Amino acid sequence: MLTILTDPNPNLRQVAKPVEPAEILKLGFQKFLDEMLETMADKGVGLAGPQVGVSKRVIIVQTKSGPEAFINPKIFSTSLLRSDGEEGCLSVPGVWGIVKRFKKVKVKALNRKGEKVVIKASGLESVIFQHEIDHLDGVLFIDKVERLLKIEKM
Repeated sequence: MLTILTDPNPNLRQVAKPVEPAEILKLGFQKFLDEMLETMADKGVGLAGPQVGVSKRVIIVQTKSGPEAFINPKIFSTSLLRSDGEEGCLSVPGVWGIVKRFKKVKVKALNRKGEKVVIKASGLESVIFQHEIDHLDGVLFIDKVERLLKIEKM
């Protein structure tokens, strides 16, 4: 299991670097994806490379069909409508707040086989993609929170 970095760790504020396609099928990278999947399954619904100290554009998302890895993900289309929803983050423990997110997004990425994929996400899945891709750009949900709901001492 990987260690999750917490705010104010400066690594969480860096823009992650793209993964070279040739790297994807290498054993070490595949093992890293497995470790990310294991870490996320134990703790939450999404995880980004920077959260585990790896500045690479990789996210794990709990999709409708189960947890999946997405490499170099990019949102290329959004709905006009946004909605407010409650969010928390493994890297900001004990804090929850209301964040306005697009209701639907379309994401292009590579899967763990290096194949191009397009995902049409809505509802919670859309929120997870937006939240995790923000991590790749050094943005935490607390930067976008409209209203804090709860802060617990950990």
